[in-house]
Amino acid sequence: MRTPAESTARTPRATLPYLCGAAGGPVFVTAFLIEGAARPGYDPMRHPVSSLALGPYGWAQVANFLVTGLLLLVFAVGLRRDLLASGRRSVWGPRLIGASAIGLIGAGVFRTDPVGGYPPGTPAHGVSTWQGRLHDVPFSLLFFAALAAACFVFARRFAGWGEPGWAVCSAVCGLVFIVLFVLAGMGFSGEENLVALGGLLQRISITVGLCWAGLLAVHLMRTLPGSVPARPAAGA
Repeated sequence: MRTPAESTARTPRATLPYLCGAAGGPVFVTAFLIEGAARPGYDPMRHPVSSLALGPYGWAQVANFLVTGLLLLVFAVGLRRDLLASGRRSVWGPRLIGASAIGLIGAGVFRTDPVGGYPPGTPAHGVSTWQGRLHDVPFSLLFFAALAAACFVFARRFAGWGEPGWAVCSAVCGLVFIVLFVLAGMGFSGEENLVALGGLLQRISITVGLCWAGLLAVHLMRTLPGSVPARPAAGA
């Protein structure tokens, strides 16, 4: 019988997906905070994160979408493998995290339309293009909806696994994430009381969702058994 220390031992290759999941949120949030503070004519309180993909330096936010999406996708694949190997068999949790990753990648491939007067010189209500429509639906919507659903799925799973703290945390994060997303969308659509805060609300929503995913990765890396057992020490 393996000891608890041995049961969670994993090779560097088996650890990589969890490190990717833990890194995704800090990478994405740090990048859009720096870009938003440095971009002329951009108001982080008002404008969506996706608008950073427009203009001369838009490639930086495009790269941010793609890199973060790939990190979360690697995490989803590794998590599904280890959950199946451990017998926990949470199929939809990893699938939903993978779907949110695909949403981020698609949001990077298809740039959003101008909104709220950014980039400078564009109409306040923006224009509508086929790329912008694809950015919004299905890809941005897929990211938010799938990640919120993953929070609720794991809340139910943690309750069944006897981890009530993580169950409550996951449920609360999912609720905050989706409510702030809806309020931010109302602001971007011109709701008088929210239009000046749409960007802030979206940033808080994204930070909550991705921080939950990162903490989930760290927690499960410590508690799930590695799918490839570590080699026993000499003399064990």
